Amino acid sequence: MLLDEVYFWTDTIKDWTKIFSIDKYKIIVIDTLRVLVNRKKIVVYAFVIMPNHLHLVWQMIALNGKEMPYASFNKFTSHQIFKDLKLHHFDILSYFKVSDGERNFRLWQRDPLAILMDAPDKLEQKIDYIHLNPLQERWQLCEKPEDYEWSSAMFYEKGIDNFGFLTDYRDLL
Repeated sequence: MLLDEVYFWTDTIKDWTKIFSIDKYKIIVIDTLRVLVNRKKIVVYAFVIMPNHLHLVWQMIALNGKEMPYASFNKFTSHQIFKDLKLHHFDILSYFKVSDGERNFRLWQRDPLAILMDAPDKLEQKIDYIHLNPLQERWQLCEKPEDYEWSSAMFYEKGIDNFGFLTDYRDLL
């Protein structure tokens, strides 16, 4: 990923474990995005948090220290979720055990999907995909995109930013 480019990003939980069925872990994701936006490291145009993965349309605008903001996002969310699992859900922690020499536990699968949004129609198609994701037959999490609490659909449908960090993608066009 390059600074100042807009990407469609998919981050998946190791082994597709449905860790985001627990709302407090979705809140960690939201809070981390908010911090990175407030620190002017990223711009978030659209997102959805699904039970075992998330999609974002975002832009890295400045390094976070020496690393790209997505790396900080993955490290911080992993750390916070593992900290809570150790305290409150120790039995679930074993799902994330690894022995890869780098670490003992891994939350996010390696190599998230990053697709450069280099055309307006591609950008709009990915944002529609994000907002329709909770309605897919596999998930059936809501009946209308704006009814799903953990996405930016309400922002685009009704102009309500319940998260305090969204930027309208049409500002790019």
